[in-house]
Amino acid sequence: MDAKRQCSRSLNEKIVENAIQYIEELFRTNAGGHDAGHTLRVYRNALLIAEKEKDCDTLIVALAALLHDADDHKLFSTQDNANSRAFLERNQVPQETIDRICRVIDSVSFSRNRGRGSLTPEGKIVQDADRLDAMGAVGIARTFAYGGEHGRSMQESVQHFYDKLLRLKDLMNTEAGKQMAEKRHTFLEQFLSEYEQETAIQDLVPGLNS
Repeated sequence: MDAKRQCSRSLNEKIVENAIQYIEELFRTNAGGHDAGHTLRVYRNALLIAEKEKDCDTLIVALAALLHDADDHKLFSTQDNANSRAFLERNQVPQETIDRICRVIDSVSFSRNRGRGSLTPEGKIVQDADRLDAMGAVGIARTFAYGGEHGRSMQESVQHFYDKLLRLKDLMNTEAGKQMAEKRHTFLEQFLSEYEQETAIQDLVPGLNS
C-alpha cells in the first residue's frame, strides 16, 4: 500500500473512532432502546453485510450507520440532519460525502420509508442493519425498554411485534441481510407463542370459562 492510500485509510479510521466517541456521548443518558449500544450493533451488522455485498463504499456505510440516529425525530428536534452534518464538518469530511451519508441516513427509518424504493447500495445495507437490531432477542428487549420509557403496557408493546417487527424479514434488501434476519424472525415467533401461552386469561384465572 502506497503512502497516500495509507494516509487516507488512517484518516478514515480516525473519523470512525471519533464518530463512535460522539455517539457514546450523544446517547449517554438514553435507556429506551435507542442508545449507543443500538448504534454500535447497527454499525457492526452494517459492516458484516458490506463484506458480503461488496458493491458499496465502506466509509459511507460505517459513518451512516454510526450517525443514523443522531437526528432521529423521536429523539431530537433538529432539521436536515444538523447533528450529523455538524460532526462531519468538524471532521473535515468533504461536502459531497456528507450529502451522500445524509441521504443514506434519511433512507433508514421504517416509518418514513414505507414503500420507497431506489435505495443506494449503502442505503440498503444500513437500512437492513438497523432492521436487524429490531429483531431477535435484542429487538424484544428494545421493544419493552422503549415501551416502558413511553408508558406503554406490555400488551401495547406486544402489538408492536405485529405492527412492525414481524414484517421486517420480508422487507430486507440484501441477500446477507435476508439470511441474518431468518433466525431472528424465528425467535420473535417463538417468543410470541410462549408469551401468549403464559398470559392466557383462562390459565391465569382457573374456572373463568366454566
